[in-house]
Amino acid sequence: MLDADAIRRLGEGRWVVPVMAELSRQKGARFAVLARRFGISRHSLARTLDQLRQWGWAIPNPGHGHPLRPEYVLSAAGLAIGAACERIMAQRTRLGLEPGDLQRWSLPLVASLGDDWRRFGDLQARLDPVTPRALSQTIKQMVGHDIVARRLENSYPPLPLYGLTRRGRDLAESVLAA
Repeated sequence: MLDADAIRRLGEGRWVVPVMAELSRQKGARFAVLARRFGISRHSLARTLDQLRQWGWAIPNPGHGHPLRPEYVLSAAGLAIGAACERIMAQRTRLGLEPGDLQRWSLPLVASLGDDWRRFGDLQARLDPVTPRALSQTIKQMVGHDIVARRLENSYPPLPLYGLTRRGRDLAESVLAA
């Protein structure tokens, strides 16, 4: 099971989850192959791989390839995270979600909602240091993709609550699976 810090890191870049899933699935990959596979710029891929190295999830494999184009593999710490990323990518594919369809706080939001309905302030406290604007945009986007639902409690003033739809629960299961 991924901890909250790992889930938050997975959302820090658009390409973190797809690259980790590909490294796990292929047992390593070359820089050029990853760039071609996802159609991303060299700069974006280099930044993503640098993040993965800083977190200790991926390492250059010095035994293979030309020194300017090293092959990247998952570290021992990255193996479990890579397997989780494979599950997340499989579920995203089933739901028809592209890498750009999920913002930075999407996976932490899905993980923190679980089966409960929560208030905006409660979500913001759970996802600290998210800003209200970032959380609001993430919720709106996820409502548009039918991942999160909004309902109003019948009180005065009306109290909006947020919870996961069936699609959202499927995504949450892939994020939280052991």
